[in-house]
Amino acid sequence: MNAGTWALLIAVAVAAVFGLVWRAREGKVRKATGGEESMFDKLPEGLRQQLADAPDTDAKVTLLQLSTTFCAPCRHTRILLSDFVGRTEGVRHVEVDLTDHPEWSTPLGVHRTPTTLVLDDAGRELFRVGGVPRRDELATALQPHLA
Repeated sequence: MNAGTWALLIAVAVAAVFGLVWRAREGKVRKATGGEESMFDKLPEGLRQQLADAPDTDAKVTLLQLSTTFCAPCRHTRILLSDFVGRTEGVRHVEVDLTDHPEWSTPLGVHRTPTTLVLDDAGRELFRVGGVPRRDELATALQPHLA
């Protein structure tokens, strides 16, 4: 084989490995790294107000979905989380569109949409999900926080 063929094979192999790693991470629950501090302190005022104005402020857990206008997976996530909240006691879903406020993503450590931050009633981040959540993993991860 010539050098061009080898280069092509290597490029395809690298792309395949990258794709497999990406797919394995997509929608997985990742533990929070923020510790015991409240996310409410990090939130920009406009975002804090949207959370305060959202219904069910007495919920034990808030699923804060960060989306953008033209994000197709964001629509799928909205449907999945809305259905999940309708079937799960003590959980509320708040979606925030970052299209007009991209600066809000920096203090939250959000680098892609959709990202769902799962917050307890004190505003501590329990975990987060990048991409469309996997319903069964989300339910399992939330179970200890709803008991």
